[in-house]
Amino acid sequence: MRIMGLDVGSKTIGVAVSDAFGWTAQGIKTIKIDEENEQFGLDELKEIIDQYGIEKIVIGLPKNMNGTIGPRGEASIAFSERIKETFTLPVVLWDERLSTMAAERVLLEADVSRKKRKKVIDKMAAVMILQGYLDSQNH
Repeated sequence: MRIMGLDVGSKTIGVAVSDAFGWTAQGIKTIKIDEENEQFGLDELKEIIDQYGIEKIVIGLPKNMNGTIGPRGEASIAFSERIKETFTLPVVLWDERLSTMAAERVLLEADVSRKKRKKVIDKMAAVMILQGYLDSQNH
């Protein structure tokens, strides 16, 4: 079963997809959110869902360090509801605290330039979110 992982930001959505066995997550792309036209990347997500035969979606839920849900978390919850309605696939909200910081650390250690990091950070965070979920299911 292939699973898609999403890191939902205010301007972009990082997308990752698992392998067919659900063992590893690979970064696919970063989608720009077009709030003006209320698209929120749904057309591009539909293409990825169809292309990879996605059966479940994991969306990062950014919680505050004390476990409460702030404005970004509320936005992710609202987005997850929209995804459920649009694609009728199971959606899992996954605690993503520190995933973007972990992705940044990996990219820094790989000596990726600031300009390139900015382009791939959301995709990398989606990989971290999805891989965390996959690891929790496989243990």
